[in-house]
Amino acid sequence: MANNDTLAPRHLQAELEAALAASRIVNIIGPRQAGKTTFVRDIFASERSGARFVTLDDQVLLKAIENDPESQIRALMTDIGDNPLIIDEAQRSKAMALAIKKIVDEDRRKGQFILTGSSNVFTSLEIADSLAGRMRTIKLWPMSIAETLRRKPSQILDWGIAKSPNLADLGSPDKLTRAEYIDFILRGGFPEIRELETRDRGRQYRDYVDSVVDRDVADILRVRKTDALRQLIEQLAARTACETNTTTLSRLIATDRKTVDEYMDVLFRLSMIVKLRAWTSSESKRDIKQPKYHFADTGIASALREITPDSFGIDANPTALGAMLETFILGELQKSLPYQQHDFRLYHWRNERQKEIDILAESATRLVGIEIKAASTVNDESLKALKDFAKTGPGKSKQFTGIVFYLGEHKLTFGDGIFALPVSILWSKN
Repeated sequence: MANNDTLAPRHLQAELEAALAASRIVNIIGPRQAGKTTFVRDIFASERSGARFVTLDDQVLLKAIENDPESQIRALMTDIGDNPLIIDEAQRSKAMALAIKKIVDEDRRKGQFILTGSSNVFTSLEIADSLAGRMRTIKLWPMSIAETLRRKPSQILDWGIAKSPNLADLGSPDKLTRAEYIDFILRGGFPEIRELETRDRGRQYRDYVDSVVDRDVADILRVRKTDALRQLIEQLAARTACETNTTTLSRLIATDRKTVDEYMDVLFRLSMIVKLRAWTSSESKRDIKQPKYHFADTGIASALREITPDSFGIDANPTALGAMLETFILGELQKSLPYQQHDFRLYHWRNERQKEIDILAESATRLVGIEIKAASTVNDESLKALKDFAKTGPGKSKQFTGIVFYLGEHKLTFGDGIFALPVSILWSKN
């Protein structure tokens, strides 16, 4: 566990600095309590004392901006020179986006605004399109394990698309027990909540969901049946890492499909869930096949399902840990994407014969297939899906590397670009 005396630095700091140098507006979005406000405050308290920080949680300021957005924002920019105006909880204002657009159209300086919020303030496609080249949006997820341990970001996907991936190029994985992996899963990544003991942590995460439903959702969509939304969140937590369709969900919570689609979109925009599209060799068919939905944070999912370490005991359902581990690893990979040298998109894959791969990372024409096994050993069955994909499936015509993440401690190669790696390689010591 990380030292709790001070908050661990976030990997996104370099991304923020680069974005400020290249764009007039930097829009930082991410889940509530993921640490956006602390992240920005810590950077500018030490490095840019001339920056001004305001929050739209201040109801007086919010009302002033809603009544006269341009004049109020220009007044806030007085006497800060070339430093940014930082507006926290920016999504609370419905009138601010057009005023900011007008200001940056008249002044081409980089790094004028930093906006933070749980959802994107520039929801209008017309406004977003007109800000192309002026604004960059970056996402701050809950903390990765590498961040909590003060390690460098994982670059495992870059390693996977190398011409000849070499185990010697990977760092040294931590030797962890099954119980230690489970503890990481149950704690989740929210900076303050993850440090609490099991009972208090569960209560805090459940309160977190209530605050999202009662407060953040209202900034995006007027919800008439909050109970139905809470039921949907609980159903998604129970089905994390599963292919899910909204017809089934609408039946389970007794709500029409159109409403469920709207709720799913809101939860996606608030970064509570992650949609993993189905990969096919045809780009046009990827939205036709069934997606997988994952909870963005395993700590919240565990709390909603009332999962404790005992839930994964010897008498428990052996598949229960598998789904949570898959969601956990997807989360770690998702958080690592900005720090790869190449751009990746994440998918899952399943064909008509029900062969499947848990996660498929694509960069140009190169693929990394990832299988997750909640066991301390691997066998031929563990490797079968990856080998079939590479030899007789869609991977045979592409550069393909297969990785099985497992709970053991050894880095293993099976030839033909197929490897088994400890889960802890995702935060290995470099």
